[in-house]
Amino acid sequence: MTPNPVVLVTGATDGVGREVARRLALSGAQVLVHGRNRERGEALVGEVMAAGGQARFYGADLAVQAEVRALAEAVRRDHGRLDVLVNNAGIGTGAPGEGRRTTDDGIELRFAVNYLAGFLLTRLLLPLLRQSAPTRIVNVSSLGQQAIDFEDVMLTRGYSGGRAYCQSKLAQILFTADLAEELAGSGVTANCLHPATYMNTTMVRTAGVPPASTVGEGAEAILRLILAPELAAVSGRFFDGLREARPDPQAADRHARDRLRALSWELTGSAPA
Repeated sequence: MTPNPVVLVTGATDGVGREVARRLALSGAQVLVHGRNRERGEALVGEVMAAGGQARFYGADLAVQAEVRALAEAVRRDHGRLDVLVNNAGIGTGAPGEGRRTTDDGIELRFAVNYLAGFLLTRLLLPLLRQSAPTRIVNVSSLGQQAIDFEDVMLTRGYSGGRAYCQSKLAQILFTADLAEELAGSGVTANCLHPATYMNTTMVRTAGVPPASTVGEGAEAILRLILAPELAAVSGRFFDGLREARPDPQAADRHARDRLRALSWELTGSAPA
């Protein structure tokens, strides 16, 4: 990786994303801090710059596809290269008993934010990542995984926040496997991981779950996929913390990956390059 790499971290104003962005910036990276909350984003940028680091805030609500597109356009406009894309932003299982919600685009909220926004953002930034190679894509997923129900992806029946969360996280893993295969030989790698279990984050506290690990532990795992020299040519893998692991069997199902890819292009109103 080049000195002073340019790294976009989504969901960087809170939780493990904030810790990853902060550590990257203080280690010499130029960090593009994404978040919905401008006040928190600007506060992190100020903290980093006061310590001699480089950071810039980009605001976008990833539940809105038009804002995902605007984010990608802003990054392309402002930067001639992108060394790492970290798709970290996400919504947890929600508070106990929380009902089903959809975005203005008519998509189930967790599928839209946890998976589809990252799919669209990655696709829009892929030309810049290819141009900047060697580069890396890191998708922050989870051990919480559930096979995608292609007959009811929007979960109109039997909805629960946990089911929606786990389906969206497995979708990230299928997408990562797809990317790795597509990008083989290009100098762009794609990997995904479960950073740590029940980190002490707003997402976990909202779900009413006692924290079992720290954001520091999760950040270490994410930073390894971003920076470790020994992973420079590793692609298409799923990690549990610092160790490679095996995801839900659907991740290896080519038919499922094909169906998810086609659905994703359809839902984003895009077409493959």
